[in-house]
Amino acid sequence: MNREHYLSATPWEPVVGYSRAIKVGAHIHVSGTTATNAEGIIVGENDAYVQTIQSLKNIQDALEALGADLHDVIRTRMYVTNIGLWEEFARAHGEYFQDIRPATTMVEVSKLIDPKMLIEIEAEAISDPSSHSANTSGDGD
Repeated sequence: MNREHYLSATPWEPVVGYSRAIKVGAHIHVSGTTATNAEGIIVGENDAYVQTIQSLKNIQDALEALGADLHDVIRTRMYVTNIGLWEEFARAHGEYFQDIRPATTMVEVSKLIDPKMLIEIEAEAISDPSSHSANTSGDGD
């Protein structure tokens, strides 16, 4: 089966040996994604909401590069360093997925690779290219 890789050009991908996302058939798996911008700088230091938004934007970019979008997401996993901030993480996630409603998990972890990182999000999607051309209104139907 054909594999497509999406590389975000962060310095860690070649060192660790991973792709930001991989598509095999209709299935897309997005690796744990943090609030880093294109230069690898963490966005929203000490702000759970802003970091979640940036992480989701990064996931959206990966999906779009592989011919999918957020409507194709069936599961997310959120790894957070402070579960006490769950409402901020959840509010941002809800803004992106209010009408999509993927299965999701949020768990607290002791730390992420950089102490400034508050959240890391994984996503799984199943892409049906025919549905993208059929639904261009953006209304979620």
